[in-house]
Amino acid sequence: MYCKCNAWRCLMKTANIPSIRVESELRQAADSVLHNGESLSSFVVESIQANIKRRRMQKEFICRGLASRDEARRIGEYFDTEDVLRELDDMLSHAQGK
Repeated sequence: MYCKCNAWRCLMKTANIPSIRVESELRQAADSVLHNGESLSSFVVESIQANIKRRRMQKEFICRGLASRDEARRIGEYFDTEDVLRELDDMLSHAQGK
């Protein structure tokens, strides 16, 4: 049988997200942005998934930054901010030119 869901969903049992009480304005705002045929439950699940992804990416970004800082301290090699920004501007200009 073909599974249309993500592999991790197929292997895991489902669980419940605790129900929460919110201000009626928040509920109305959520209802007002639902796509045609979309349920509030699916919207909540999608929102949780997006926030998990965003927070994981943020955590990884911070870890990479701290590791880079530690490596710079270890080897004593630092780069001037203006040089880095100029190089990034050049890369952006080059990418936009394509």
